[in-house]
Amino acid sequence: MPKILIIEDERSIRNVLQNILSDEDKSYNVVTAEDGKKGLEIVNSSSLDLVLCDIKMPGMDGVEVLEEIVKISPGLPVLMISGHGDIDTAVETIRKGAYDYISKPPDLNRLLNSVRNALDKGSLVEENKQLKKRVSKKYEMIGSSSKLEEIKEMIEKVAPSDARVMITGPNGSGKEIVAHWIHEKSNRAKFAMLEVNCAAIPSELIESELFGHEKGAFTSANKQRKGKFELANGGTIFLDEIGDMSLSAQAKVLRALQENKITRVGGDKSIAVDVRVVAATNKDLKREIKDGKFREDLYHRLAVIPINVPSLNERKEDIPELVEYFSKLICNEQGISNKKFDSAALKLLKVKDWSGNIRELRNVVERLIILGGKSVSKDDVAKFV
Repeated sequence: MPKILIIEDERSIRNVLQNILSDEDKSYNVVTAEDGKKGLEIVNSSSLDLVLCDIKMPGMDGVEVLEEIVKISPGLPVLMISGHGDIDTAVETIRKGAYDYISKPPDLNRLLNSVRNALDKGSLVEENKQLKKRVSKKYEMIGSSSKLEEIKEMIEKVAPSDARVMITGPNGSGKEIVAHWIHEKSNRAKFAMLEVNCAAIPSELIESELFGHEKGAFTSANKQRKGKFELANGGTIFLDEIGDMSLSAQAKVLRALQENKITRVGGDKSIAVDVRVVAATNKDLKREIKDGKFREDLYHRLAVIPINVPSLNERKEDIPELVEYFSKLICNEQGISNKKFDSAALKLLKVKDWSGNIRELRNVVERLIILGGKSVSKDDVAKFV
């Protein structure tokens, strides 16, 4: 249930805003404060999802309140409420960290759209914080082979820049892990990294997913929706399986990269975005370009820094480390004691052909843990793999 705080010294406006939000969505828990000091007390003592704050208030004004909120709860979306004479101040609050501003008297549709979008953004920020707590374990780069060490060195060099990266490699080789480490080690790590699987989204919906849409843009567009480029503003967008993106969507992505602006489907307003793009594919894009399936100009925009992730067959010396890592992870998930793999079992796993790469290895380790003995032996591998 989203909890929203309204800080407004005028009782009539405070009540109107509370009623509008409560009527819009019964799940909204709306609380109010008549001045900045009481508002900050609520911010300090409550878990909030959104704050609406007036700019002109006696005592502590809205700008001061905003500055304190940013210190207390970074990432908490704040919508500033301004009178017609406060527009310059309202714009300044955006620079200080406000999500948006609403003019008095508030336009109902504009207010509700901003509230919905701010809640969506706040939810993403919170999800991103939780993900970051787990990212090191989920996206660890396991192994010490020379090929993996080369990739780690490349990430260290590339991550602090804003250069676009094209990650290539076979399915299941760990391209997503490389993308996450580039983001985590970048200057954008405090913002979200959003993923778009270009192969999983129908071609007629990919543009809406990337750039958003306006209400009425198509049959099921019953409200305005921000796309991933807007929601990832300040952070990173990971375009996975970009080789499967339609040519029309490729043209719009190219334009977004050239101009740092996007236009929602059904809209005509250009929206500035500041997003780092990391792309990945298992396809040979140069061949796709020759076949007319991928734009050469987009390829050159995206592949400023190319990183090729080797197959597991190219770094089999990492298999013992990977098996140990997956064994601990899976046993922990299953709530059972850790199982060891004896040296003969590991030797057999190292000579196997891993066409499914690391993803296949993880599945095999899980199978052996479930079906094998107390210690996974050569016989278990021969029987179940």
